[in-house]
Amino acid sequence: MTKRIIGLTGGIATGKTTVANYLANTYNLPVFDADIYARDAVSVGSPILDAIAQRYGEQTLLPDGSLNRQKLGEVIFQHPDERNWVESLIHPYVGDRFLDAIGQSSSQILVLVIPLLFEAQMTHLVTEIWVVYCSKSQQLQRLIQRNNLTTEQAQARINSQLSIEEKVSRADVVLDNTYNLETLLKQVDVALKIGS
Repeated sequence: MTKRIIGLTGGIATGKTTVANYLANTYNLPVFDADIYARDAVSVGSPILDAIAQRYGEQTLLPDGSLNRQKLGEVIFQHPDERNWVESLIHPYVGDRFLDAIGQSSSQILVLVIPLLFEAQMTHLVTEIWVVYCSKSQQLQRLIQRNNLTTEQAQARINSQLSIEEKVSRADVVLDNTYNLETLLKQVDVALKIGS
């Protein structure tokens, strides 16, 4: 039997984590998260972190030698070329980790949470694409509140990703998170049953 590999994506702060946690806790599905692998990629002493520090200087490191995400964010969200350079180091590492996870899992249904599924060209890893959607105003508000950002900082992060409309147009399943949690989770239940 072929594995069913759900690629869960969407815009920043649209509700991907809520959906992933629900699939893990309610359906006991293994969930693998690109953000966790991306953090591993820049762990202290990693070649990728060393390359970042060499390119942008010591201010991108915290006193303990770990990545200063805020400083790096200031660089890459203002300069698309620099973001592309950093992502060209991190995306292959993340892709390899996903391949390992898929190969080692005995589960018939896996969930890969990949915020940059399209941007990182990782669609080949999954058998179906689920996009979590909400309105632009909700997305902006959630991101400002969650990450304690200014409107400009939040907008820069949203603009750094493919538009949510473009992601929706490429989705097999669209999960509309503009209403409430109950409505969102009912859509997840339906999507999971349809595909099985």
